[in-house]
Amino acid sequence: MVLDLGGSRARPPARGRGRGSQLLYERVVAYVEELVAERGLVPGDLLPTYAELAASVGVSLITVRRALDELERAGRVRRHQGLGTFLARPRIVTEPARAGSLLGTLRQGETGPPADSIDTRILEMRRGLPSPDVASALRIQPDAPVWRLRRQRLIDGQPAVVETSIIPVVLAPDLDQLVERRGGSLYDLLARECKLEDEYEEQYLEIVVVPDADARRLLSIPPRTPVVRIRGLSMDKSGTPFDCYEQLYRATEFAFAISGSTSRQLFPTPGFQDWEVRALPDPSP
Repeated sequence: MVLDLGGSRARPPARGRGRGSQLLYERVVAYVEELVAERGLVPGDLLPTYAELAASVGVSLITVRRALDELERAGRVRRHQGLGTFLARPRIVTEPARAGSLLGTLRQGETGPPADSIDTRILEMRRGLPSPDVASALRIQPDAPVWRLRRQRLIDGQPAVVETSIIPVVLAPDLDQLVERRGGSLYDLLARECKLEDEYEEQYLEIVVVPDADARRLLSIPPRTPVVRIRGLSMDKSGTPFDCYEQLYRATEFAFAISGSTSRQLFPTPGFQDWEVRALPDPSP
C-alpha cells in the first residue's frame, strides 16, 4: 500500500464507497490516499481524527486504528499521542558502510535532513568492563575497562536513532571529559584528540521485529514497530579496533544504501548477543 504524497488530483473521497473484495481497513487507507491528493497535503500536515475518518468511510474506530497501524508501519504517517496523526516525511537514506561518524553517513540533498534539523543528546557516559564478546572484538582483556557512550539522535525534535559506542579506555583515557567539554562528532574528536581515525568498518544489519521496552522508549515508537539494528566494529589505519558500536533506527523512517567490498571478517558473527558493559568492581575494601 502506497500513500501518494504527490500533487496529482484524485477523485473526491466517497463516503463508504464499495471496493469489491477490499477489506474494510483498506478502504480507510484508500480514503487517506485520496484525501492527501485532493487537499495537496504534504509531510507534517495533520490528518483527520479517528472519529472523523470512521464517520467519513463508514467503519468502526477499530478499523481506522488498523489502517493507521499499517500506514505507520509503512512509514507513511506518524502518530503523536495527544496531538494526532501526521503525514510522515520521505524515508531518510543513510549509507551505514561509509566510514566515519553517524551523521556523515546520512545522504545529503533531497533524501537527507538539513544539518540544522539534527540534534544529539548524551544519554550515558560511563566506564565499565566489556562482555567477553566485546572484549574479543576489541582485542582487549576482559578486565580492561571501556567507555560506554550512548546518544540519542533527534531529527526535527523527534527521536530517530539511538547510538551506543564501546571504546577501550586505554585508547581514549580522557574521553568523558572531551565529550563533555568539546561536543561535536565523536569520530572527529577521536581523530583529533586520540589519533584514532576510522579507516575500516565491518557491520551486521538486522531487523528487530519486537524491540525491547528500552528501545521503544528511546525511539518513541509504539509496540510491534520494528527497528533496524546495526552492530559494527571500527578500526584505525594500523588495524587497531577502537569502537564496538550499535545503532538502532526507526525502521519506518530510513532506507539503507550499502555497497559491497571485500570483508576481512574480523568482527564476530551476528549470532553473538552479549553487547553489555558491566560495572567496574567496587574499589573499597
